Formats: sequence, C-alpha cells, structure tokens
Amino acid sequence: MIELTPAQRRAFRAQAHHLHPVVSVAGNGLTPAVLKEIDLALQAHELIKVRVYGEDRAQRDTIMATVCSELGAASVQHIGKTLIFWREKREVEATARPPAEKPKRSTATAKSAKALSARRGVSSLNRVAPKKDRWFPA
Repeated sequence: MIELTPAQRRAFRAQAHHLHPVVSVAGNGLTPAVLKEIDLALQAHELIKVRVYGEDRAQRDTIMATVCSELGAASVQHIGKTLIFWREKREVEATARPPAEKPKRSTATAKSAKALSARRGVSSLNRVAPKKDRWFPA
C-alpha cells in the first residue's frame, strides 16, 4: 500500500473532484472481476473514483483496504459511497509480434483512363490534341 503525504492527498482530491466513477461495486461485493476492472482503470487513468452501492460503512472500509493491499494503490479519499484511489502507471512490456504480411495483389489494375486505354490498345486517348491558333493578337 502506498502512503501519500497530506499535500499529495490534497492535490489528488482536487483532481478527482471533477471525475465520474469508472467502476461500480454492487450487490455481489468485491469479486475478482471487479478487482480486475479496478486494476485496469488504475493502469489507464492512475486516479479513479469507485462507487460502492450499499449502506454498510464497514463494508466500504474493508473494500478500500482490500483494493489498496491487493492492487498496491493509495487511498486518497473515502467520502460517502465514493472511494478514490491512486496508483502510478506500471510499465507494460511490449510483446514482440511478428510483422504483418502485406496482402498480395492478384493482378495490376489501371489507375487512370489513360493507362486503361493504353492497356486496351486504344491510341486515341494517348495522343496530345493539337494547339489551335489564337484568334486575337498576342
């Protein structure tokens, strides 16, 4: 569990004021799936709010302690049914993936009408039109 200084806690509370809860803990309590979602949210955002639906304050205290101990997060604030956690982002190792193969083209296609007519043997489109004489003096 990470311990925060009072100044850090105050700064995180100010930042979290405008946040909406990203994880909700409902009737089933703190299940492994909910813990995984909290872990993913902490990895993505660092500072999150969690909404706990239930009237038992002791249950909310145990949820806060469990999340802090199992996920290595810091408890920022517990106000009402809202819990605020902070954890620094962990470095994720990039897995080596083989380079993607480019799809092979079956046949070459013409990109313009001129190229298409050249392929078909039409020579009228390949010629340049003769310049017309001007009717006004230069």
